[in-house]
Amino acid sequence: MKFNRLGGSGLKVSALGLGTNAFGKRADERTSIQIIHQVLDQGINFIDTANIYTGSESERIIGLALAGRRHDVVLATKAGLVKGSGPNESGSSRFHLQRELDASLKRLQTDYVDLYQIHTFDPQTPLEETLRALDDMVRSGKVRYIGASNYAAWELMKALGISERLGLNRYVSTQVSYSLADRTPEQELTPFCLDQGVGIIPYFPLAGGILTGKYTSADTPPQGSRADKDPNFGKFLDEGRMELGRSVSRLAGESGCTPGALSLAWLMRQPAVATVIVGATSVQQAADNMSSVALELGHHIWDELDRLSEPYRYGKPFASYRLPQ
Repeated sequence: MKFNRLGGSGLKVSALGLGTNAFGKRADERTSIQIIHQVLDQGINFIDTANIYTGSESERIIGLALAGRRHDVVLATKAGLVKGSGPNESGSSRFHLQRELDASLKRLQTDYVDLYQIHTFDPQTPLEETLRALDDMVRSGKVRYIGASNYAAWELMKALGISERLGLNRYVSTQVSYSLADRTPEQELTPFCLDQGVGIIPYFPLAGGILTGKYTSADTPPQGSRADKDPNFGKFLDEGRMELGRSVSRLAGESGCTPGALSLAWLMRQPAVATVIVGATSVQQAADNMSSVALELGHHIWDELDRLSEPYRYGKPFASYRLPQ
């Protein structure tokens, strides 16, 4: 396994990480635990979850799976998106974050998380309040590092400036939708992160499965796929991206690898990317993803992927999760 520093911190994370938003839904408890144990055995040390994934089932299942193996893992979770209908059940206020962290620790069966991330920018809460609350969590020992998610570059820069001015712990990472089908981070976020020492953690690295080539029609998604289980996902299945998926599949066939592995390997090569979190709903799928780490191909393949995906440097992101204004 290859390991990278997470931004400018001293923390080293596996180049491939495990995303767990399917655990407890598209992957049942038994399968989810098998997947976690398998990826740990194969050298992955980064596991990412959130307080809201599958109604908090993801965190609970991870807690079960890590019994006796907590020391093997860089464990990351998040809070800030809508958790409930109450007035303080979303956002990044001190009130909400402290309550959610304690609940996450209980579900995860641990007394600390390695990376605690704000799930999205909160325009209703002063950044000073959020950053002081996170700094207190680090000083208490409940959190080791802090990160952001779904922040615009200017929002992230504002946060780093406040942390520097007040002498607070700073964000070491940011999660963002990033893939061959969504290269919008390259416009502002990537150069910012390179300059400021912030590690990028891409989510949706396979564009929800589009880059595996399994979607041939928006009307007939494969049984068990994300689009099959979640009809709302159909909005992402435009013809341009499905054609990109077919092109990636063609290149993968010529290169003797799977299209998913090829797409993940391309993303691992991008500047500022620290770890790529990819989900799995079966042990076999997790094993297939692992092959991306050691994939070495000629420059002409990477250049062709750059060319094919160039249109997706512009326009709207594939996905972005924001609180209502």
